[in-house]
Amino acid sequence: MSYFNVRVYGLLINSKNEVLVSDEHEYGQFFSKFPGGGLDLGEGLIDALKREFMEECNAEVEVTGHFYTTDFYEKSSFNDSQVISIYYLVKAVHPLQLSFKTKTFDFDEGIFQSFRWINLKDLSADDVTFKTDKAVVKLLKKEVF
Repeated sequence: MSYFNVRVYGLLINSKNEVLVSDEHEYGQFFSKFPGGGLDLGEGLIDALKREFMEECNAEVEVTGHFYTTDFYEKSSFNDSQVISIYYLVKAVHPLQLSFKTKTFDFDEGIFQSFRWINLKDLSADDVTFKTDKAVVKLLKKEVF
């Protein structure tokens, strides 16, 4: 049986033209991605994105616009679903109260998620793991922020 896995992500770009990236270890895999995740049944995209930012970053965000929706086939790295990802530009309602790291997968003890800022001019598709995120990086590099 095949099914769709709808995911929503936020591109949070700060005043220094840096984008927020999440490094994670889950399901036996290490990966880097933009903050966000899957929709719950009955949940809208914007509500899901706001919930994900609260869960992952303890941050309230405001969605400022749609950036990209997956326009090619991508199989999930974790199951047999087809992933459809929607990316929005977001801004933090209040300054983020996170411990930002400078190295990949620099986890605090017992917590398998950490956050880094990457300057858009230095951002590369190699900085993220998944196919759709890599496509978004290429699009971000074309944009002027």
